[in-house]
Amino acid sequence: MRMPVADAIPLPPATVPAAATFPETDLLRRYDRPGPRYTSYPTALEFDPRFGEADYRAAAARCNAGAGRDPLSLYVHIPFCASPCFFCGCTKVITRQMPLAETYLERLYREIERQSMLFPRSRVVEQLHLGGGTPTFLSAGQLADLMGHLGRHFALSSTPEREFSIEIDPRTVTTRTLSQLPDIGFNRVSLGVQDFDPAVQAAVNRVQPAAQTMQLIDAAKRGDFKSISVDLIYGLPLQTEASFERTLDLLLAARPDRIAAYSYAHLPQRFKPQRRIRTDQLPSPEEKLALLQLTVRRLTGAGYVYIGMDHFALPGDELVKAAERGDLQRNFQGYSTHGDTDLIGFGMSAIGRIGESYAQNARSLTDYCAAIDADGLAIRRGLRLSAEDLLRRDVIAALMCRGQLRFSDVEARHAIDFAAHFSREVAALQTLAADGLVTLEADRIQVTAAGRYLLRAVAMVFDAYLSQPAAPAAVSAPPRYSRVV
Repeated sequence: MRMPVADAIPLPPATVPAAATFPETDLLRRYDRPGPRYTSYPTALEFDPRFGEADYRAAAARCNAGAGRDPLSLYVHIPFCASPCFFCGCTKVITRQMPLAETYLERLYREIERQSMLFPRSRVVEQLHLGGGTPTFLSAGQLADLMGHLGRHFALSSTPEREFSIEIDPRTVTTRTLSQLPDIGFNRVSLGVQDFDPAVQAAVNRVQPAAQTMQLIDAAKRGDFKSISVDLIYGLPLQTEASFERTLDLLLAARPDRIAAYSYAHLPQRFKPQRRIRTDQLPSPEEKLALLQLTVRRLTGAGYVYIGMDHFALPGDELVKAAERGDLQRNFQGYSTHGDTDLIGFGMSAIGRIGESYAQNARSLTDYCAAIDADGLAIRRGLRLSAEDLLRRDVIAALMCRGQLRFSDVEARHAIDFAAHFSREVAALQTLAADGLVTLEADRIQVTAAGRYLLRAVAMVFDAYLSQPAAPAAVSAPPRYSRVV
């Protein structure tokens, strides 16, 4: 069901931090520790394999009973990539065997049919996202068939307000294919760029000529798309301020609607392709901070609004409007204008959020196909949130999405005394307040302009799972999360 907003106090873009309010380097370094990105709370690392298909079906039934007309969001995972990008931590299948996509689509169609039986057609799909992997590994014809299948089994919105997006690898798409995407049903595109510097591209095994990408952005701007987004990554091997500024110069000349500038998370213990990155070529922590400062300075100086975390958008974009209204949300794709809708995940490793539950499909292609061939769903783990989980999810969402939290709103929604329930957390926030990241008032927490660059550190104060003592064997274990900066 559509989850009520815990704290609807807007954080106007006028209060967005400019370069002058960027935290001091020593402060950034002090708070630069591993922590969740909070695309969900609890995070996927807490999902339980005892949560299965029966639990998911029960969650859907509970949800539909009270939300028969609430909208839906769909996520479809296309895992295939023709070659590995060494920086990538996504769940993917490296292959050049195109027939494998047809085999996968056959299973995907069966899953779509089975999932559709759990939700009434009165629940219109307002948001749809194809991610990967490389969704454009599929041909235009295959994408059209996939969208047609979704449309036959779910009520896809046709209104201009819908957000139907697809991730694009510019190396796999021609301008002709791009021009076909609106007719297929997509009105938003997200292009992976990462970095235009040839040396950086070679170091991460993603050679992508800048001219090719710029041509696609230009074609997209002339096409029938509501929004164009571009992804960058700072902290990659061989990046320097000078080289990354050239990338920013090119991108700002193209002026896409949204820019996501992600921090590279080097976790080779978890992601095998990253073991092929030379650690001696990675920027030092000081150099990485300088890259972040450069990015913020150039993008905000060019008129982009800082949404939070790693997201920037032009004034007038739907993300900016959501921030102005105070109803910005986060889901597994990051900041969203429809993040409070129930989310159905399709495909290998896909995660959904139905009511008070999370569910994730089998994470290997073999296990996913076997689950579908067994005439069931592919749910392999998940979590039904406790009352405490729901409380803390609301608190973390308010801080991450609105930059402030009014105690009375949380108290009314969850029937608690905020100061008493979170006495330990409020005491811990005193340190963050002394460092200028938050201000504490009698009735609220307000994240400062500087603190918005360290939102993850602020939210971590309320994460009950992080506060649990680690087992002795876990002391030397590799980090479970990327670093905050």
